[in-house]
Amino acid sequence: MNTDLKALELLFQRPLEPVFTTRDNGKTVFDLPESVYTDRYRNNTEEVSNRFSQNVETRIPIREVARKPNLEFASKLGRKQQFSLFINKHKEIASQLIQLFLDAPNLQQFVALAAYTKDRVNPVLFQYSYAVAIAHRPDTRTVPIPNISQVFPSNFIEPSVLQDARQEASVIAKSGNRTVLEIPANYTASDREDEQHLAYFREDIGVNSHHWHWHLVYPASGPMEIVNKDRRGELFYYMHHQLLARYNVERFCNRLKRTIPLSNLREEIPEGYFPKILSSINNRTYPARISKQQLRDVARPDGSIEISELERWRDRILAAIDQGYVEDMQGNRIPLDEVRGIDILGNIIEACNTLSVNNQFYGNLHNQGHTIISFAHDPDYRHLEDFGVMGDVTTAMRDPIFYRWHGFIDTIFNKHKALLPVYNDTQLGFEGINVTYVEARLGAANARPNTLLTYWQRSSANLAAGLDFGPVEDENITATFRHLQNAPYTYTFNVINSGPRRSGTCRIFICPKTDERNQPLRLEEQRLLAIEMDKFTVELMPGENTIRRESTDSSVAIPFERSFRAVGASYQPTAADDLTRFRFCGCGWPQHLLLPKGKPEGMQFDLFVMISDYTQDAVQQLSNTPNDACSTAYSFCGLKDKLYPDKRTMGFPFDRRLPNDTLNELVGAFSNMAKTDITIKFNDRVIG
Repeated sequence: MNTDLKALELLFQRPLEPVFTTRDNGKTVFDLPESVYTDRYRNNTEEVSNRFSQNVETRIPIREVARKPNLEFASKLGRKQQFSLFINKHKEIASQLIQLFLDAPNLQQFVALAAYTKDRVNPVLFQYSYAVAIAHRPDTRTVPIPNISQVFPSNFIEPSVLQDARQEASVIAKSGNRTVLEIPANYTASDREDEQHLAYFREDIGVNSHHWHWHLVYPASGPMEIVNKDRRGELFYYMHHQLLARYNVERFCNRLKRTIPLSNLREEIPEGYFPKILSSINNRTYPARISKQQLRDVARPDGSIEISELERWRDRILAAIDQGYVEDMQGNRIPLDEVRGIDILGNIIEACNTLSVNNQFYGNLHNQGHTIISFAHDPDYRHLEDFGVMGDVTTAMRDPIFYRWHGFIDTIFNKHKALLPVYNDTQLGFEGINVTYVEARLGAANARPNTLLTYWQRSSANLAAGLDFGPVEDENITATFRHLQNAPYTYTFNVINSGPRRSGTCRIFICPKTDERNQPLRLEEQRLLAIEMDKFTVELMPGENTIRRESTDSSVAIPFERSFRAVGASYQPTAADDLTRFRFCGCGWPQHLLLPKGKPEGMQFDLFVMISDYTQDAVQQLSNTPNDACSTAYSFCGLKDKLYPDKRTMGFPFDRRLPNDTLNELVGAFSNMAKTDITIKFNDRVIG
């Protein structure tokens, strides 16, 4: 066993406990040099060392840090303050800490530095910066980054469940005799609140974990080598655009109209939200936002922001889109063209400091919008309240206002897309390719074609790794929760190739046919609501080809076990390929929400399939190394250390205006496209 890699893995566990306490279910302790102990324990090092080293199986020696770092910069964020990636000061602190971790000259010194730093900085700041460094250092590629819901479970779970978990673990010694706890569903509001019909989506553990992990892989601040990833700004646009499309379709499934973009920050917000979850860092509840809340300028110790500033940034960005170019800090005009325009805008709107062409002029629209909304309850700090859930990437998607704010952000991107030329025949067609048959079918015997199924499922998660200062002797503290699930199915396509052998890219989308009032949607509306389901390369032999693809192989989603994987060596697979996937692949849409919920009586969608010309899609990678095990979910997350593997703009062909009025006309005009009606039926039963 490489003890350095093992130490890095264990530093994720029990994030609020001092570094000298036991880890790995009481089996392992660190042998620490005296310099690692903070002033609080400096005079008691022998006592605490002896106490926590009794009955352990493994002692991992930690080296002396070669040069003690100056952590004065991190002291500006107190250990019991909330940490937010949307607050500029916090981002700058995180960027410095990430750089410090990346600069460690070797693995041994990285371990020593991490151990020294852990108890001296804000715990959430440490976990984020440490995870980013682990994900990007070449010598830590095999270190698994645990799911954030199991490091800080209180950010995801109703608080009384954690209280019950500690009690159960303290009273019942053997895990086999413990009661399985139940995480309640729909605990944030009653059914009198319309928005509560979407709680299964907004408050899903996998959805919120995905959002956190995406921002871990694509940080907005930090050293250039980890921020400047291929098409990062475009990925910011597309991932959030797809979140919004999925959310609006879920609203149709529940007979609710599309979310209204939050385009006017001076109007009161009708939607209230009472999250009823605790901050791990200070054991306080995330503050609520009452109904009809008025947003106000924020003036707090961590920074100030005026609504008028956001309005200026908005107007400047919209003016740039109308003009067709942005201006950099030297006044040079950079065109917002078909290829790079969306990427440039994405880096401007999320205000990635090192990538925005002119951060001073175009500002920090997306992040500061989150900030103003998250402090609506206490904008001037008179009540000493921290931010609400909109201020934290692990919790923001729980709040209905997240989708209204991103609905507005999406309108800006869509304005740019609407000004680009309509896709032409050359871009859309693939001569000699004819898709003649499209089907999606469940795996059950005698299943009807094109009828898919969703239902409730009860699954379990292990809370042990995140229960700081709790019992350590046993690794199982199990809680069950209810979530939406879909029955696996298979796509089958028949494709006739009238030319020589060649490759194509198969692009699969579903589009809602009607809105919440059962009124037909125009192609332009369907285009903006199109949900990407899968994308993969196919080899087309001359003549007829039959293509089959399992829904579980989607390029969008990651398997359920990766969303909710347990922490600890005993839960890790032993096969080499499976272990690699387990370690790396936390970024991706949760497989259990691949399909929209549908309706009990069935809800109709268009299943759209397109085969595009691979010679127009292929990307020449800078290295010949094979794709790592995370390549399965590249649509939202890209490829680790590689270029995005599709030359077309993300969302093609639905990212821009199309030359036809209806989807039927579109597929009728291009033989390399086809569609069929599918029905998604929701079974309102809970299956174990």
